[in-house]
Amino acid sequence: MRQPTKIGKLICFVTLLVSFFPPSLQAESIVTAIQEESLRVDNDPDGRPLPLAGHWNTGVTVPAYTPEYQMRLLEQGHYIIPWFATPVPFDRSLRPEYYEATIKRAARLKLPIAFVGTQWERLLSYESEFYDRPIPVNPNVIHPDGTIERKVSPFGDITAWEQCGMLWGAHPMLRQIQEWYPDPPLILFISNNEHAKLRWTEVEKCAAYLQKYQPGLPDEQKRQIVADGWKPRYEALFEGIRKGLVSETWKKNIRFMGYNAFAPSFVGRWPGWLAHSLSTPTDVGPWSSIWQGASVSYYTNNWDGSTDCNLWSPQTEAMNWLVAREQLPKERPFWFEMSTWDGNSGKPDDKRTQYTKAGQTFGPERYVGMVQYGMWLLRPRTVREFRGHNETLDVTEPYFRPILAAVDRVHRTPVLREFWRKGELVANPSRPHPYETLLPKQFEGVPRWFRLDTDLDPKGKWTLHSELPVFALALKLGEKPERRWLLYAHAPLKMTPMVKVTIPEFLTARVDVPREGAFWLIDEKRKTIEQVRTVESAEGLPPREEKKG
Repeated sequence: MRQPTKIGKLICFVTLLVSFFPPSLQAESIVTAIQEESLRVDNDPDGRPLPLAGHWNTGVTVPAYTPEYQMRLLEQGHYIIPWFATPVPFDRSLRPEYYEATIKRAARLKLPIAFVGTQWERLLSYESEFYDRPIPVNPNVIHPDGTIERKVSPFGDITAWEQCGMLWGAHPMLRQIQEWYPDPPLILFISNNEHAKLRWTEVEKCAAYLQKYQPGLPDEQKRQIVADGWKPRYEALFEGIRKGLVSETWKKNIRFMGYNAFAPSFVGRWPGWLAHSLSTPTDVGPWSSIWQGASVSYYTNNWDGSTDCNLWSPQTEAMNWLVAREQLPKERPFWFEMSTWDGNSGKPDDKRTQYTKAGQTFGPERYVGMVQYGMWLLRPRTVREFRGHNETLDVTEPYFRPILAAVDRVHRTPVLREFWRKGELVANPSRPHPYETLLPKQFEGVPRWFRLDTDLDPKGKWTLHSELPVFALALKLGEKPERRWLLYAHAPLKMTPMVKVTIPEFLTARVDVPREGAFWLIDEKRKTIEQVRTVESAEGLPPREEKKG
């Protein structure tokens, strides 16, 4: 038998060595990407930040999306921002072992981190320290007869809000976490933001309001008064959290985010939408000027008639957010992310049950088709899935894994990266957005309809429950005659072959549309339409772009 030469031995050694290193080198590349994309500004001249993945389930009640599970995701090559349960004041149930190993690892890697949890102002209504305060310094709604409602008021005592925030920021567990990781580049502090608040339609039931204003003011004025009342109170809450922190780096790098702390998606859907908003002549909603980020609900709720295959859908409603995002001040950083949910949580009224009754099937491929549409419509900073705190991995992970893959392929596929960064969303002028009732001035004359026409669209007048077999959109790069388009389409109900999709002012493409969605690259100069082969594996990651300047 021929003996290996010295060169042969060297090659064998190098081959063996390389076989050990790719995972660590791959992890290093992914960590670098997470660091860079989390700190990239929205108006970066090199293009938009690429998306990262997250979740609302923190693995506290059941061992589901635990910090340990998240580290395995990172090792497997997924682009995530690690997330943890927020320590709750007066609650010591979360032990150091839940946080320590993963926080210390995040510190070694210099990763951004996120804390998700309940609404912070809940303490004002349910802790006796605040609820039992005398009326003049009580932060809750006080009725004219003196009764106190467990609902915060935009006219209540502001000092209580700051004191409430300090309880969150000074939590002993949070102080310990700051010792383990004193210098994160970014901390997302995310509130569920669903605590009961005084609505503008109820202000005349509030004694503090009636002391300042006459009954019967115009609705528009009431909305403005309430919007103006929330701003200093939430600012006091955020300032209190900062004061409670001990690390100066944390105080500087923390961002306060709220679930749905943004303009509503249902603007214009029905005449009563204004009763559920704080839209004013100057602002479609005050929340984006109060919070530093929002996680908007891209949901098919199990309690309403929305679906992923009808006009009344997350795909349609999300288009309203595009208008609101354009109105954000360019100089003020705002972390815009989308929360996703398919309406399923193991209850009798689940969306999956509703689809079954309608003769439809629902699985991960249908879910991710809808999610990807929202991703490419909105291009959010994070895609954060929602599942209940007691839902287990065996039931929910098959639906989360495709979302991870949808985020990953943006990073891994060069053409997707290019269009995500700099692509211009193509408006469809052939029809207006269907939500047109009592539109605020900010929405008048602004393109809001981005779903492309197909040959399967229903004929005649559409209703909220009109079935749309295919959802398609396109992004454009370049100028005529060298334009390129990235076309994305998904068919919620079934794989649909040979669908004609019209790109305005250019052509009609004929494509086979799967339930999970697919991408096509259209080149004007070359006169070609090619399905994009997305990169699904972390092996052979494309090189990171070098930042200019």
